[in-house]
Amino acid sequence: MKRLFVLAILLAGLLNVNAYAQTEAEANSDEITEEELEKFAAMEDSVMAFYERKNEELVDMIKNNETIEGAGRYNEIKAAWGDDEKMEAANVTDEEKEAYQEILDFMEELAKEVRELKTNIIMDKDQLGAATYNKINKAMKEDPEVKEKVDTKIAEKKEEREARSGEESDATDAE
Repeated sequence: MKRLFVLAILLAGLLNVNAYAQTEAEANSDEITEEELEKFAAMEDSVMAFYERKNEELVDMIKNNETIEGAGRYNEIKAAWGDDEKMEAANVTDEEKEAYQEILDFMEELAKEVRELKTNIIMDKDQLGAATYNKINKAMKEDPEVKEKVDTKIAEKKEEREARSGEESDATDAE
C-alpha cells in the first residue's frame, strides 16, 4: 500500500513537471524571434511594393484618361457619383460614367489582388505562416514596443527596396 502511495505521489509530481514544461514551452512560443520579425516585415513590404506599383497604374489611368481628362474632372465625378442630381449638375456624360466605372473596377480589382497576395504570403509557412502572422499581429496590438520593432523593420525593408530600385534605375540610365 505504501508503494502504491509513493508511486501515486511520483506520478502526480511527474504530471506537474510535464504541465509546467508545457506551460513554459507555450510561454516561450509567444516570444517573437528576429526571424519571425523579418518574415513579417518582408510580407508587409512585398504587399506594399505591389500596391505601390498598381497604384501608379491607377494614377496614370486617371491622369491620362482621354474621356475624363485628368484628376480635376475625376474628382468632380467622384463627388457626384451615386447622386443623380449632382451627376446632372456636373454635366457628367455617359462616356465619363463609363470611364469612371472602369476606374472603379480597376480599384476593386486592385483591392482584391492585394488581399489575395497578403493571404497567400500569410498562409505559406515558408514565407510567414498564419500562426506567426497571428502571433505578431496580436503582440503589436498589445505591446507598443513590438509594434515599434515591426514598423522599424518594415521601414528598413522599404529603404532597401527603394535603394535597389534606384540602383536598377541608375543601371538602366547608364545603358
